[in-house]
Amino acid sequence: MNIVDLRSDTVTKPTPEMRQAMAQAEVGDDVYGEDPTINRLQEMSAEMMGKEAGLFIPSGTMGNLVAVLAHCQRGDEVILGSKAHTFLFEAGGISALGGVHSCQLASQPDGTLALEDIRAAIRADDPHYPITRLIALENTQNRCGGVVIGLEYTQAVGKLAHERGLSLHLDGARIFNAAVALGVSARELAEPVDSVTFCLSKGLSAPVGSVLCGSGEFIQRAHRIRKQLGGGMRQAGVLAAAGIIALEKMVDRLAEDHTRAKHLAQGLANIPGIVLDAGTPYTNMVFMEFTEETGLSTRQVTQRLAEQGVLVGVVGTRRFRLVTHYWIDDQAVEQAIAAFAASLRAV
Repeated sequence: MNIVDLRSDTVTKPTPEMRQAMAQAEVGDDVYGEDPTINRLQEMSAEMMGKEAGLFIPSGTMGNLVAVLAHCQRGDEVILGSKAHTFLFEAGGISALGGVHSCQLASQPDGTLALEDIRAAIRADDPHYPITRLIALENTQNRCGGVVIGLEYTQAVGKLAHERGLSLHLDGARIFNAAVALGVSARELAEPVDSVTFCLSKGLSAPVGSVLCGSGEFIQRAHRIRKQLGGGMRQAGVLAAAGIIALEKMVDRLAEDHTRAKHLAQGLANIPGIVLDAGTPYTNMVFMEFTEETGLSTRQVTQRLAEQGVLVGVVGTRRFRLVTHYWIDDQAVEQAIAAFAASLRAV
C-alpha cells in the first residue's frame, strides 16, 4: 500500500541528489571552524537572508532558543504570540534554560500581533518589571493555518522595535514558503529583523538542520550559546551538504506544494461533513474538521484513514492539519481525498 503522509513536512526524506552530496561531502572539524561544507552553507544562508553571518544548528527549536538567549539576559522578557511555535511547542526552553520571561499576546487570525498590543506590552523602566528586550514573530504562522506574514507588517514591527530599543527575531522555519507565496525573496522578508532562523528539514527536504542568521557580533554570541546547549558538531558537513542542495534546488519548487494543497482543499470541500478553515490553504497546510453531525471521533477518523494508507495530523477535537511536501504528488492528493470520502461513507 502506498502511504500518503500528510502529518507534516518534517517527514520529508532527502532526495537522491542530497544523498549523493552527503556521501561526497568534504568535511572538517566544525567546532574549530574547519568544515568547508558547513562554512559554505552558512555563507549561502547569510547571503539569502541578507545578513552578515549564519550558524548551522541541529534543529529549529534549538535555533530559536539560541536566538532568544543571544538577545536576552536572564530575567528579560520576549514578546511573542499565543500561537507562536516557540511558546506552544518548544518545551518552555527559553524559560527553563534561559530564564527568559515571555509575554504572550493574542495571535490574530492573520497570524500577526496587533501593533497596539505590542506597544502596550513593552514594559516601563520599573524595577518591579522584567526588561522588555525582544519581539519574536513567526512566518509562516503555523497554528494560524500556515498563513503568510506580509513584508509591510514585518517592517512596521521592526520600526516599532528599533524605535523602542528592542530587537526583532523571526522564526522563519517556513520563510521560503512565505516568500514563494508572496512572490518576493526571503531576503526581503528578513530585511527588517535582527535575526532569523529557517529550517532545512521541512519543505526543503534536507534530513536535519536549521540555520540562524544575523549580524557578525550576534552570531558570535550565538555560537557560544550553541556550544553551551550541546549543539557543537564535528564533521557535520555530511549534513550541511544536503542543506546546500536544499537551498539550490528545493526553494522554487515549493510552489508545487502550495498548488497541491489547493487541489487537496478543493477535493475535501466537496465531501459532506467536512468543513475547511476560511482561506485555507495559504501555503502548504490545509486545516479542516469533521462536523459534529458525522458522529466521528478523532481516533475513528485517523484509524479509518490509516487503513487506507493516509496519515494526518490531529490538532484538536475533530480538527486536522494536512501538510503537502515534496513526497506528496498528484496521485497522493487523489488518494487522500478518496480516503476521506470513504471514511465518511462508512458512517
